[in-house]
Amino acid sequence: MWYQNIIQIFKIKDLRNKILFVLFIFAVFRILANIPIPGVNIENLRAFFQQFQMLGILNIFTGGALERLSIVMLGLGPYITATVILQLLTMIFPQLEELYREGGEEGRAKFEQYGRILTVPLAILQAFGMLTLFSRQGVIGALSPLTQISAILTITGGSLFLMWLGELISEKGIGNGVSLLIFAGIIADFPRNIGQMIATYEPSMIPSYLGFFGMALIILAGVTLVNEARRNIPVSYAKRVRGTRVYGGVSTYLPLNINPAGVMPIIFALSILTFPPMIANFLGASSGFLGKAAHYVSNLFNNPLIYGILYFILVFLFTFFYTMITFEPKSISENLQKMGGFIPGIRPGESTAKFLAYVLNRILPIGALFLGFIALAPSIIQGVTKVAAFRFLVGGTSLLIIVSVVLETMEAIRAQLEMREYETF
Repeated sequence: MWYQNIIQIFKIKDLRNKILFVLFIFAVFRILANIPIPGVNIENLRAFFQQFQMLGILNIFTGGALERLSIVMLGLGPYITATVILQLLTMIFPQLEELYREGGEEGRAKFEQYGRILTVPLAILQAFGMLTLFSRQGVIGALSPLTQISAILTITGGSLFLMWLGELISEKGIGNGVSLLIFAGIIADFPRNIGQMIATYEPSMIPSYLGFFGMALIILAGVTLVNEARRNIPVSYAKRVRGTRVYGGVSTYLPLNINPAGVMPIIFALSILTFPPMIANFLGASSGFLGKAAHYVSNLFNNPLIYGILYFILVFLFTFFYTMITFEPKSISENLQKMGGFIPGIRPGESTAKFLAYVLNRILPIGALFLGFIALAPSIIQGVTKVAAFRFLVGGTSLLIIVSVVLETMEAIRAQLEMREYETF
């Protein structure tokens, strides 16, 4: 039973210390998320976030740090954007692709180091853009050059510190640090959203509340179903004789996820979509062609319909892109061949790789369409229920992250428990 696993987790000292360490990191993150930069006008800040819904969605991933203009207001956005850019560059520069795919552990470590280095200028650019945007909207007062430089360095340092905390969590081996920090931010904002629902409650809103709970259950069931859905490919292993023993001769399955990219395409899409309006706002005061272009781009991204279409398209495309980067049919085919495995009716080697790519291309559009719907679910919920709090409380993106991270962390913990059982045996 699940409660027995929990008891067992806390009986094992090493595993218990890892979980307590992760909880401590969560506490540090929440403390940082509530330390604001100086000179913030609270009323203007609330009005601003009600006007720009895109930033409201982005605020979910920072655990409310952006809405509070805290020193970690950028969250892990710059690091994620740097990762996206580097992975895009692997399609342009063969040497970078070779380093990422064939460099082994050393090559991956170097690739990740490039991502950390690229995070610094991106964080500086985003911090400058955000401060300029908030200053022009009256959210913060006019900043002197020295104060502005100090604020930019502080916000950049906060983003890099979160990146470091995420890597510390990943080293513990019980889940992805970046995903867990985003998960912690979403969970931390739930009580405030529930409080907002209670504060704005009226008897006339009962149908909206019933609709809210119904949509929440449907989205939760859909997220869990698609996240766990698999396309099982039968694999057989030939019999091999080594000395006096016979190995192989068994059949198993190679599972292909319908949604192999997880929640990363949504995070990538949000990271990319923040740049055009930020740059447009920065250039908004310019005269001539630049000013007109910036004004046009700003209006374009403030249009909910156009923004929703762009969001859906980016999520759909990033699903294919991220899967291409992380899933390598050729490598899987080679590993199967080395272990004496084969897919019945398919020749080992190149034919197996082509078959895996064919099956993946058949199921991937389903996962991509699902992710696109999940990305737009918050807007749909708000449009149906007419209550803004629902948009952030039961947003499909939030639920997808929560379900994915919980399942991933449970698998990691279960793996560590099984490893200790084998060691004991």
